[in-house]
Formats: sequence, structure tokens, C-alpha cells
Amino acid sequence: MNDPASALNPGNLDFVEQLYAEYLRNPAAVAAEWRQYFEGLPAGDPFGPVSRLGPTFRPTSIFNPPAPRGGNGDLAPAAPVDARQDRVDQLVRAYRVRGHIIAAVDPLHHPRPMCPELRTSYYGFTRDDLNRPFSARTIRGAPVRTLREILFLLRNTYCRSIGVQFMHIDSLELRHWLQERMEGTQNRLALTRAEQLRILTRLTDAVMFEEFIQKKYIGAKRFSLEGAESLIPLLDLAIEHASGHGIAEIVIGMAHRGRLNVLANIMGKSPREIFRQFEDLDAELFIGRGDVKYHQGYHGDWTTAAGHKLHLALCFNPSHLEFVNPVVLGRTRAKQDRLGDANRERSLAVLIHGDAAFAGEGIVQETLNLSELDGYRCGGTLHVVVNNQLGFTTTPAEGRSCMYATDLAKMLQSPIFHVNGEDPEAVAQVVRVALDFRRAFRRDVVIDMYSYRRHGHNETDEPSFTQPVLYRRIAARKTVRDGYLDHLLQLGGVTREEADHIAAARRAFLEHELAGARTDGATVAVRPSILGRIWSAYRGGPDADVPEVDTGVPRPRLAELLEAQSRVPDEFRPHPKLKRMLEQRRQQADGARPLDWAAGEALAFATLVTEGTRVRLSGQDSARGTFSHRHAILYDYEDGRPYTPLQRVTPDQAPFEVCNSPLSEAGVVGFEYGYSIAYPDALVMWEAQFGDFVNTAQVLVDQFLACAEDKWFSLSGLVLLLPHGQEGQGPEHSSARLERFLSLAAEDNMQITCPSTPAQMFHLLRRQVRRPWRKPLVILTPKSLLRHPQAVSSLDELAAGRFQRVIPDAAADASRVRRVLLCSGKVFYELQAARQAQQRDDVALVRVEQFYPLADEALAAALAAYRDGTPVCWVQEEPENMGAWPYFRIRCGDTLQGRWPLERVTRPASASPASGSAASYKLEQERLIAQALANP
Repeated sequence: MNDPASALNPGNLDFVEQLYAEYLRNPAAVAAEWRQYFEGLPAGDPFGPVSRLGPTFRPTSIFNPPAPRGGNGDLAPAAPVDARQDRVDQLVRAYRVRGHIIAAVDPLHHPRPMCPELRTSYYGFTRDDLNRPFSARTIRGAPVRTLREILFLLRNTYCRSIGVQFMHIDSLELRHWLQERMEGTQNRLALTRAEQLRILTRLTDAVMFEEFIQKKYIGAKRFSLEGAESLIPLLDLAIEHASGHGIAEIVIGMAHRGRLNVLANIMGKSPREIFRQFEDLDAELFIGRGDVKYHQGYHGDWTTAAGHKLHLALCFNPSHLEFVNPVVLGRTRAKQDRLGDANRERSLAVLIHGDAAFAGEGIVQETLNLSELDGYRCGGTLHVVVNNQLGFTTTPAEGRSCMYATDLAKMLQSPIFHVNGEDPEAVAQVVRVALDFRRAFRRDVVIDMYSYRRHGHNETDEPSFTQPVLYRRIAARKTVRDGYLDHLLQLGGVTREEADHIAAARRAFLEHELAGARTDGATVAVRPSILGRIWSAYRGGPDADVPEVDTGVPRPRLAELLEAQSRVPDEFRPHPKLKRMLEQRRQQADGARPLDWAAGEALAFATLVTEGTRVRLSGQDSARGTFSHRHAILYDYEDGRPYTPLQRVTPDQAPFEVCNSPLSEAGVVGFEYGYSIAYPDALVMWEAQFGDFVNTAQVLVDQFLACAEDKWFSLSGLVLLLPHGQEGQGPEHSSARLERFLSLAAEDNMQITCPSTPAQMFHLLRRQVRRPWRKPLVILTPKSLLRHPQAVSSLDELAAGRFQRVIPDAAADASRVRRVLLCSGKVFYELQAARQAQQRDDVALVRVEQFYPLADEALAAALAAYRDGTPVCWVQEEPENMGAWPYFRIRCGDTLQGRWPLERVTRPASASPASGSAASYKLEQERLIAQALANP
């Protein structure tokens, strides 16, 4: 740089300050032009007008602040204006940036990294400088302090039981808020005696619960909280403090460690119920269903010390640790939307993580990434990492490449509080600061509570096999409760008698609950009472128990709604190519043009929202549609502003929401699943860019959608839209993996469909809402059929009837038919075209529109006219080992319903769903169609 003066602007401030600090230490270390510039600076205000904001948001010069004033308004003794002041400012910043490194947050006192920037000698200070006064303009409080006082404040704030990472936050406002809040109290919380007793009581509850179960059920797995008991007072304090912020509902997600303790001591689940689950007396009760006790959820009401009521919900979670995270966010967002809480002020998401899982599982990053997106924002999640400093047997050095388990969270503009779990009052301080930050800025906040795991991964595991030294150290430690009691006894505010009384009362309560569990003859409820409140009008169970419903809408109403979607405001200028689409919609409304797929779908949405049903659709590119067919949001061609016709259908309609999701499947599917379980009366959909991309959300499909009713008696009406079909686009864009869904299908747990017309799609979507039966709905949606000239419907087909699970061949003459082809989706149109081209009247085409639950009666009715013994052939584009054929083969055997021999036409069995060659695909498809239509 030839002219150093040109660098003197706020954008280069940090660079210039660092360069000047280096010059002060060693002038020869900087470039000659900078050295010459610094040597020529005046002694007073070296950087002239360049200024920055101090903590009180007053402009101050970089090195020469305005003379501070004393309490009476007179000028206070001026701090020396020399290079030492700059070094003090650097030291202050270093503590804010790096103080967490030497903070005493680890109860096990593992070695911490050295940090030379936090030593006064690093800046050239000597013992003689400790009592020298300096400007403290960047610290709240007295404007002038000695170096000793500055160090005392910084170390108390950032290096005791709390270490904070917040200087990665770009926003000056957020950083200053945190500095003022923490440095103003030196990160300490002055608790009343009542508050200290409450913490002691909650710690006693936590410790006594674990010790009681350990003694009564020796060797039983419980994934105890021992070593991290401060989680219970943390949650207690969080609930109480959140209530003061107006929070009315809290949704909690956590893995299995400590869940039983949270259920008993936070959620209000009776220990008697938990003990009955340990007793496990009735082997017949849960055959083929239910889940282990440390995966189960619960909900209940909490009354705060101030008399306010909150509703608490702990989500069910499988062993897949962090996969509940987006479910919690979706459930929280749904509660907010149901309340009309656009500011995200009434409901709070709390996620309790494990350290190894937070750093190791990618779903955590996907969840964090949702936090500031409009379609998924919840107003800030409270993340609590229960940091056991061990993952099963894996040490942090083996399990992550970063210093902290929480380093991933630095992707957000949010603080990370590291706190010693053996200091419950420090835990109380970070809970309050964290929730106040969340309230002020509606952002996520992270508490990393350092603790340990007193036992192995579970109570039958021997941890000293792999960590012998660590576990000798852990065995020598008191419980958190005993350590805190010692602290309170030293202060003299609590007596030993009071503490013993609290423990005795809790022990007596647990003994009473155990006696009740063993003597009252009651058993665990087969179906927990989780389907009350908003779920009272809906049900699960067998498909046959719930009648079908008519889903038609009068034709004039359909035309009116379709025409409304063709209108845009006068000042709105749509894309020239989309003007044609809008004109086609008007023609469809007039009946002059048949309905294509997009029109049928749009009418399903429009009829639902105008009937009062909320509609939510999210997925990658869902607003436009992967295949440019939907265009739910239009953009002004000149200025880009959006316009969503489905939000302007009628003045009193329900909300319509379409969200382009991040490039994430698992996180977004989890979010929408969570949304669906808290909003059963809404149509909630997730759309894959291509159907096979759902396999990156397989955990959500396997562990939540497919079996939640069986394991947890929990229902969901989530719809998965999965583009499917062999069209020469290669292995990764051809198959929604129908076979995987069918392999999970049992006990009427989900609906698996492949509608072939716009009318079928219309009725199917409406059926999902209008029928009180709530099961996940998998829809294999089309690609080329979106614009296929034969894949169209009339307004009359939408106005009358309902979804057809099987569509018979109305054109076939049964007396002439020698072969019946069963098929679904796109291949039907190819078979139909080939049949017409060959003028064949001896082949019937029957469409299976719903694979599961398979409608045996509808299938029998569609085949009834054909003679016994007539070959029925299942035709699919997929290889033999994929698609629906393996399902039909297991379900039906060699003969369909005992009357018709069952055959198949498929591609040969293959490890890959499709060829990567378009030419090969075309040849394969020609052979497939020819084989299907070959003379029997």
C-alpha cells in the first residue's frame, strides 16, 4: 500500500489497529511506509477523525477518547495518553474473544489450551502497571480504572464458571447488548434465599430419582442424568423465566439420557407410571407395539411460582438422538401459527443435545440453518448441550475436529455460553441471559453445560474399560447436589436440617409411588392420552373403520376459484411467458380447455383454503415447481416483487403458505412432520425435488412416519410429494423408491398412492383433510405427465365423486379380453397409446391408484367382468426387485384373489433403478411395452 492514510476508514479499523500494535511491539516488523507513517503521527489523536462506537454507543476516537467525567460532572483524572492505552484496549478485546478458553467450565479439570493473549506480559505490562489508571471507555461502569481492576472484571466475567463465545457475531448491537449485560454484573447472579432453596430442591429431586431407581431396579437401563443433574434446575429456571416473557407453550426435544428424570421432575409424569414401566408385568400388553420408556414423550401443564400456567410438550424420540430437532421446530412453528403469533412470542422450542451428537450428526446443522429462514423461523430456540465430554466410549479428540462440541453453532449470529454444570448459580445466570437475549433479538441461543457421565453409556456398561483414569476421577466426585449444599452451608443461608428435610420428603414420595405401582393393580395404559385437545376430532386405526367422504366441489365454484387465480393486480407485470399460463387458466375456468395437473392441484388448494383449511407446502423449488409447472408465486418482471394468487382467492380464506426450502431433506421433512402433528386440521406437504431424494430423510420415514402410531400412539397427516417415473434421466432421477415405502407398510400405517389424472390428485388431497383419518400420505407425482395431452381432467370430474383407489377399464369389452394389465402412473398412458396404435381390443388396462392400503374390494370389482383364469399381468417400469412387484408377489402369490393367474412385466432385476443412457432407456421402454402387449 503506497498511501497508508488511504486505509484509515472504519472498514479497515481492525487491520490498522493490529498493525499499529505490532509497530509498538517491534517497529521493524511493519512495512517501511507504515513505519514512516506511525513515526510521524502526533502524540494526541493519531488517527484524526476516524472513530468507532463504544459500549454506550458514543463515538470515540480509536486511541484518544474524550476525557471522562466523574460522578459530579467534573473532569475525572485523565488516563495517560500513550501506547499503553491501546494495549489495554487490545487486552480487553482479547478477553472478550478468548477468555472462554481459560474459563473454569470443566468440572473434571481437563487441561485447557494456553492463551498468551490473555497474559499482561504479552502486551509488555509489568507489575508496576497494575495500579496505573487507564481509560475503561469500552467497559460499562467507571470510566477510569486501574489495570488491576480491569483484569479483575474481565476475569470474573469471562473466565470463572462461565465462558462465552460471542465476538463472532457480526452485529455491533448484539455484541454490545451481551457485553453490557455480562460485564455489568460480572456474569454473576445474586440469588435470594428462596431461589437458592429452589435450586437445591430441584437438584435433590434429580439426584434422589436416579439413586432410587438404581437401588430398586438394579442393572436396569435408565440412561441416568447423574453427573449432569443441573439440567433439572436449568429447565426449571428456564420455564419460570420464559413465562415472564409471555411464553405460553414450550416444546422440548431430547435424546434418551436423562429423559426419565425430565419426565418425572419437569414434565410432571407420575413416578408411579415410570415404575410400572420398570415392573413390565404384562407381557401380552405391548406385543408388536410400544417403545422403551426412555424414548417416550409426554405433555402437561406447569404452574409457575408467580401463578402463570404454561403447557409443556416433550416430543417422542427414537435412539437417533438429534433427529427430533427439526420435529420440535416444526411443532413449535405450528403452535405459533395456530395462535396467530406472527412475532413468534408465545411458544418456545427447547432442544437438549448431547455433546458428541451435536458435533457429529449432520441433522444438527440442517436444524440450525432453518432458524433464520422465514418459512421455518420460530423466534429463537434455546439449545442446551449436556456435555458429558464423552460419546459412549469415544473421546472428544476422537469425535470432532474442533475445540468445542458447539463450534458448529458459530454459523449463527448467536452467543454460545459454556458453563460449569457443578456451579448451579452460574447455570442460573446463563439461563437468564440466554432467554433475555432470545426475547430481545428472536434468535437461537446455545448453553453448553459441561458435566460428566457418572456411569457408562447405560447402567450395564463398564466405562473403565476404555476410560479408567477418567472414571477414577469421576468416582471421587460428590454429586452436584452435595457440592451445592456445601456452598450454601458455607454461606449460612441454608441449614443441614432444611436440606435433610427436603431429601427425606422426596424419598418418602418416591417410596409411596413405588408402593402404588406394585400394589394398586393398575397397569400401564395401552394408549396414552396424547390425542386430546386439537386431536379429539381425528383418529388412526384401521382404514376400514373410517368411511370414505365425497370430495367434489360444485362446478360453478371451481370455475370461480380458478378464474380468481388467473387475475393479478393492475400494476403487476407478470413474466411474458407466464401471461400465457394465466390466459390458459381463464380458458380452463370457462370450460374451453381441460385441466392440466397444475390446475387440478391449484383447485385442491383453493377449495381447501376457502373452506377454512390452512395449506402449507415446502420443499426445494416448490414455489415454482421443479418442472416449472406450479408457479404458486409470480414475480413482477420489472422489479421482482412477489405475488401469490392463492393468498388472494377470497378475503376470508385460510392461510396458504409455500416455502422454497434449503437444500436439505432430513431437516425439512422433520420440520414438516412436526408441523403436521401440531396442526392436524391443516394440509401439510413436503415435496422432493426428485422422488429419490427422500432417501436422505430415511430416518424420518423409518423412525417417525412409518411407526409413530405403533410406537407412540402419535398420528400425522403429512403428505410427501415424490416425483417418480422412468424417463431417461438416469439412476438418481427416476425412482421414488416405492418398494421401500411398501416394505414399511403394515397395520394401515400410511397411504401410498400414484394418481394418474388431475382429478385424482384433486380428490386425493381433499380426502386427506376431509376424512378424519390421519395417516401419512405418500404420493408418487408425475413429471412428463404434468404436460401430457392425455393426462387431463374436466371440471365435471372434480365436481363429482371422490378418489378412486382402482380405476377399471371402462372401454374394454370383457368378452374379448384375453389379458388384463394392471399398472399405475405414466406407463398406463404408454400402454394405452400402444394398444390404440395396434388396435388391440383383447387387452384391458386397469390402474391401481392406491397401493396401500390396497383396496381388495375395488380391485375385485374392476376385474369382476373378466373370466376366471384370464391372465392378470402387473406392468411396471422399475426393475423386478423394485417398484410394487415384490409387494404384489408377497401379498397375492401366484393367483390374484383365487381367480386370475398373476404374472409380471418389469425390467430385469438390477442394483440400480435406471440406466444412465437416454438411448438405453428408450430401447428398454420399447421392449417393456412390447412384452406387456405380446399375445398371451
